[in-house]
Amino acid sequence: MADAIRAYDWSATPLGPIADWSAALKVSVGMMVCSHFPKCIFWGPDLISIYNDGYRPMLGDKPEALGRPFREVWPEVWEQLRPVAEKALAGEASFFEDMPLVVERFGYPEETWFTFCYSPIRDESGRVGGIIDTVIETTGKIEAQRNSRLLNAELAHRMKNTLAMISAVASQTFRSAATLEEAQAILGERIATLGHAHSILTQSSWSSAPIGDVVSGALAPHRSGLGSIHVEGPPLHLAADHAMTLALAVNELATNAVKYGALSVEGGRVDVRWRAGRPGSEDRFSFEWIEQGGPPVNPPSRVGFGSRLVQRVMAQKFHGDVSLDYHVDGVRYSLSTAMSNFVPDA
Repeated sequence: MADAIRAYDWSATPLGPIADWSAALKVSVGMMVCSHFPKCIFWGPDLISIYNDGYRPMLGDKPEALGRPFREVWPEVWEQLRPVAEKALAGEASFFEDMPLVVERFGYPEETWFTFCYSPIRDESGRVGGIIDTVIETTGKIEAQRNSRLLNAELAHRMKNTLAMISAVASQTFRSAATLEEAQAILGERIATLGHAHSILTQSSWSSAPIGDVVSGALAPHRSGLGSIHVEGPPLHLAADHAMTLALAVNELATNAVKYGALSVEGGRVDVRWRAGRPGSEDRFSFEWIEQGGPPVNPPSRVGFGSRLVQRVMAQKFHGDVSLDYHVDGVRYSLSTAMSNFVPDA
């Protein structure tokens, strides 16, 4: 900017040629251009602008500000900052931290924040001839703090929901189990399933989770037994609540298949498949669990948490229809709902 200042036709401004500038102005401009900190001098009654390289990025796409009055360079904030400038011209400095300003430097109103100091510059006689603005834009910092607060609030919300789900699962598990040892074992499996779904969601900042990863994660502990599992379906992202509920449901179906169904014998087979329509439409989404090749199955003598989860809870969470059939060839489970019910968490 030093070269630009020297080359500028100052005779066309109220400041006149550089040779006629006061010593105070020359010294102030010299110190300013040697500084890497953003600074701008506003000189005389019209507050004519002279700035350094550090200040230039703050102007954005505004017309050249050199040699122009403050009110013409920053008309959108002039009324807000005029009292501060007048105070400096009266000899009193002002400091502001993270002052919000709506500026227009890229062709549109922009919410910004600045930390700055307006200090009076006195000439040889002690009279205030102008102002030096020492400024730094803090928009990035303020936005980061705002985002951090939002993320912390969202994290608290997620943790509250997760703990509520774990509490409900624990309560239902201990209520349904025949012995304390059985409850502890089942609860451990269910919490591990939730933990895996939680890990998948964390990788995407809790926005959504791929259904394939959710299903595969829930099935992973059960693949070491007898029988085989075949998974098939198109890509689809699930909201956090859907992901954790589906993971628990798949874990329950797989646990029962290992104990009593197709995964309890050689040659047994489980097909897990889903179909999806157009996102956000009324097209149907279907999820199926089909067992075959296992021992004959009978409906359970009592309805436990697992049965309530795969039927009532899944129907409520997905706003759909659920069917659980203890067919002679093996358990058959299905869920059907509209694609419009799949809305990823914000």
